[in-house]
Amino acid sequence: MIPAKMDPVSITAIREKGAGSILDWFEQHSQAFYTLGWTYLRTQQQMEELFYLSIIKVQKELPRFKNETSFETWVTSIFIHICREFSHDKNLQVSKESELRQDLFIALDQLKESEKEAVVLTYINGIPMDQTAHLLQVSVQKVKELLFSGIQSLRKEMGYGSAFYGCKEYHGDYIDYLERTLERSRKIDLEKHIYQCQNCQEDLAAFQDVMLELTERMEDLPMPSGFMENVKNRLAETDRRRKEKNQKRKRKALVIAGMFALLMGIGYFTGMFSSLYYTWTEENLELRAFLKQDLGERLNLEAKSDGVKIKIKGVVADEVQTLVFYEIEDTNKDNQYVINYDDGVFVENSYEIMNRSANPRYNPLDLESEVNKEAKNVYQGKISLLPLSKDNGTIKLNISRLMKLNPNSYDENGFRMNDEMDYATGDWNFEIPVTRQPSIEYALNEETEIEGIPVRFDKLTIAPTAAILQYSIRNEQSKKQMFLNFDSLEVNDKKVKADIYGSSFVETNQDMDWSTFQTPFEALAGEKPKEVKVHFGAINLNIEDHKSIELDASREYPQTFDYAGSTITIEKVEVGQPTKVVLSNHDIKNRAYESLQFNIIGEDETVPTSMDMSPEGVLVDKNGKEYDLNRGNFAYEEIEQPRYFTTVDNIELHSDNVGEEVNPKRLEIYGYNTTKYLADVVKISLE
Repeated sequence: MIPAKMDPVSITAIREKGAGSILDWFEQHSQAFYTLGWTYLRTQQQMEELFYLSIIKVQKELPRFKNETSFETWVTSIFIHICREFSHDKNLQVSKESELRQDLFIALDQLKESEKEAVVLTYINGIPMDQTAHLLQVSVQKVKELLFSGIQSLRKEMGYGSAFYGCKEYHGDYIDYLERTLERSRKIDLEKHIYQCQNCQEDLAAFQDVMLELTERMEDLPMPSGFMENVKNRLAETDRRRKEKNQKRKRKALVIAGMFALLMGIGYFTGMFSSLYYTWTEENLELRAFLKQDLGERLNLEAKSDGVKIKIKGVVADEVQTLVFYEIEDTNKDNQYVINYDDGVFVENSYEIMNRSANPRYNPLDLESEVNKEAKNVYQGKISLLPLSKDNGTIKLNISRLMKLNPNSYDENGFRMNDEMDYATGDWNFEIPVTRQPSIEYALNEETEIEGIPVRFDKLTIAPTAAILQYSIRNEQSKKQMFLNFDSLEVNDKKVKADIYGSSFVETNQDMDWSTFQTPFEALAGEKPKEVKVHFGAINLNIEDHKSIELDASREYPQTFDYAGSTITIEKVEVGQPTKVVLSNHDIKNRAYESLQFNIIGEDETVPTSMDMSPEGVLVDKNGKEYDLNRGNFAYEEIEQPRYFTTVDNIELHSDNVGEEVNPKRLEIYGYNTTKYLADVVKISLE
């Protein structure tokens, strides 16, 4: 059951602590939300996606929370909204014959959506009727009507009969009577009547039985072990990637020439006027290049909140991404703000207009442009939204939070030195008209082997904003799994670099022995390839190599053991709340592994419900130079093919049972990760 309210101090703490506090809150209420979500969805994958998206949405929307309702009601409204979108998406629905459907859920699915939501929220999640009314945007009386009709329908599905045979004038009192909220005079009247009316007795008893069975049978829906851990891991990975990407930037040169009058005259006689018009009126070079090729829309949309003005200057969309070019001006103070895709940005109609199966692209801060270097209160940049699922439409973009560019957070080269950032909150809303530009696909038919593993190149997509290479790996060897990192792509003697953060897995209906991936490269717009050269950079290998090491907190530590040609130290095993285990290996020279894949087994051969890991390590470039992550005075993307070696694994084990300690019995190492550098080039002819 979700509690009715939270004290204001807790809300303040959540605002201050941010993402971690929100995740803790969801963990405390996970069972109630899991039950609610299961009434809409039917697979663990969908449920994990539901929790992940809900937590992300709450994090993004928290600045807009106005305390007009309880925090729980506000979060539940977001959760239900995403549930509805999921259940209405035909690609996410499961067939009626799914073996995961229980009788109760089959019965609930027969109700109208409003009836089902009223029943689930009130009787399964235990939310008071006034809050249920708020969530469903109806009156309390309407909620009672929905509950009555919903219970009546459930009677039939659950074997209690389809009709009420009691006196109709008392039907409206059933719910309030059982909830013990019926006015005293009406309560006495109903009880006198029931004493004399057998049909009303049976009706009320059946009504109560259905309500009780709803609650009791939901107790048979336990949340799977490790469910929230999977959600937490995905959130942690998203956060890790966000932090890595925040370090990435790209230097661009500005080339501005004079002789306006002369060029205008040339344009008049040569038909170059349209191109030159954008050259002289659009100061953003990248947007200007798209506009000159008629590959995007130039816009002038503005919104202002608390003295901060955001202007949408242009948009370019294709099947890879939707690029939105913007300018932010602080009209009151000398502050520069940027839009952070992962924080405070929400596309209201993304499920209607965007391809939700695509992966969002990252665009680094442009700290080197002339405008951004010279202006104290203006920043020009771009964000990448998901690609369109339609040829054209209108994006409803809501922005509630901006990140402030703090000079103290950057070194002399413009690189982030820490994660301490300031923000501005507000309410900026835009309706952005957009048209999806076409892409050209080229079928590839080439196969090679890397480390004895077959690699197949499937297709090359050249879109206005990027080139996408799709390839497949036959990872059928159980002892070795591989992931590719490309250096560059060469087409018609033009070489473009790979996006080091953009590779993604692609679900296909091809041979199950093959795993398909996509890697984006810089744009190749306008190129008609005759030959493609794929330049490899490195491969990441997962090597299966099993080893068990007994753990005993009563023994003296540190102790060592040998694995994969290295000596690893168990620094400590301390049972407590939490239990702590520390592994270390600081000798990284010629080390076979970069990080270990392991688990810790507790008593009764069980894996602890919660295992928090805080690794320490060092970055090493291709030439062996080491970079201290604690200092952070370097640009990650400028390190030549970096490898990350874990030197210390700090592990904390928690039990679900309050006051109970986890007693580790065994360290199970399943394998390790390693990187190998490549200089291979594969030539693919398209003629």
